[in-house]
Amino acid sequence: MGARKHIKAQERKEAQKSLYFAKLNNCPSSPRKMRYVVDMIRDMEVDRALGVLRFSKKAAAKDVEKLLRSAIANWEVKNDRKAEDGELYISKVFVDEGVTMKRLRPAPQGRGYRIRKRSNHVTLFVDAKPAEVNNDDK
Repeated sequence: MGARKHIKAQERKEAQKSLYFAKLNNCPSSPRKMRYVVDMIRDMEVDRALGVLRFSKKAAAKDVEKLLRSAIANWEVKNDRKAEDGELYISKVFVDEGVTMKRLRPAPQGRGYRIRKRSNHVTLFVDAKPAEVNNDDK
């Protein structure tokens, strides 16, 4: 690795230390289905998002719930304390497309239909709510 790349990698590593996140790679569902679930909890408080995910009928909700619990645990480890109720919220969450496995299904008259088995990568960031400022200038 060259010197410039090494310096940039160190800068990225330092920037990651102040962020609290969890990643789920190669989840075997389509990104479109996962984005539907992720959009339900975007910018929500963590406790409320866990409730929404727990009672969702979508299969992808279980994976996102597990990922959210992991992100909360990462926040608690980096801050050396337990998160209080209403302290954390989901600051950023996004779904990227993963690898697509291509398979063939037999079709009539000797043909084969292509089947695409999609996967996705989910990244979920949590953060503490900023302290509210009281203005008593009356």
